[in-house]
Amino acid sequence: MSRISRPDPWTELRAHTAARIALGRSGASLPTAELLRFGVAHAQARDAVHLPFDVDSVRAELLAQGFETLEVESAATDRATYLHRPDLGRQLSVRSRELLARCVPGGKGGKGGTGCDVLCVAGDGLSALAVHRHAAALLIELRPRIEAAGLHEFARLRLGPVVLARQARVALGDEIGAALQARVVVMLLGERPGLSSPDSLGAYVTWAPRVGCTDAERNCVSNIRPEGLAIAEAARKLAWLIGAAQQLGITGVSLKDDSDGALLAAPLRALPSDGDDGAI
Repeated sequence: MSRISRPDPWTELRAHTAARIALGRSGASLPTAELLRFGVAHAQARDAVHLPFDVDSVRAELLAQGFETLEVESAATDRATYLHRPDLGRQLSVRSRELLARCVPGGKGGKGGTGCDVLCVAGDGLSALAVHRHAAALLIELRPRIEAAGLHEFARLRLGPVVLARQARVALGDEIGAALQARVVVMLLGERPGLSSPDSLGAYVTWAPRVGCTDAERNCVSNIRPEGLAIAEAARKLAWLIGAAQQLGITGVSLKDDSDGALLAAPLRALPSDGDDGAI
């Protein structure tokens, strides 16, 4: 009696995801084509980790959109040090500390204050590629939503300059935010590359940033990229978290992301300019 051949249901799902599913089999091994694709994906992930942060191009893109910028670096002097000493990636270099000190009231040089409600930092993290591709687009989408969130409280939220940080870890945003007297810091960082996601951007929201903050004190919106969480959707979630942090004075485990519930509860609110998502 002949066996009836049934199609593999996983094969159809491959059209909807970049995840490594329905790879097939050749004996006890992967087919040659899939093995080669794995090698390419692994090389792309390694390249993303070692790609230098092109600060100039990101800064030019932001300046063209009317953002002010500052540039800093961590205490990790090069990429090898950054990868082997995560602690140094969480600390500002001496030069950067002095630079930020000149930007606040009473700081050296007396240039006036940058104390702000929201400070955005874009750091290379473990994938500068993610920052190159998505950071400016996310900030452009996020800015009007932050301003709208502030207007709901009858006061426009003050945005600080975008800080571009080399050799940065998540906690570097805490020291930067504290130095610039920000109420909330939003740290955009290239996430650890996966075998199908070398350009995934993460965003970390921290209320009252200070040196010594723990991960339990921040909220994370991750996998920001076209194949993951869309830019506009990530901006909506971040704006909700920022608005909630300003109202409640908390982030982290004490602040649950209810941005989707808020969107469903207020279907008649004005839409943002792109008309795709509900405004907070």
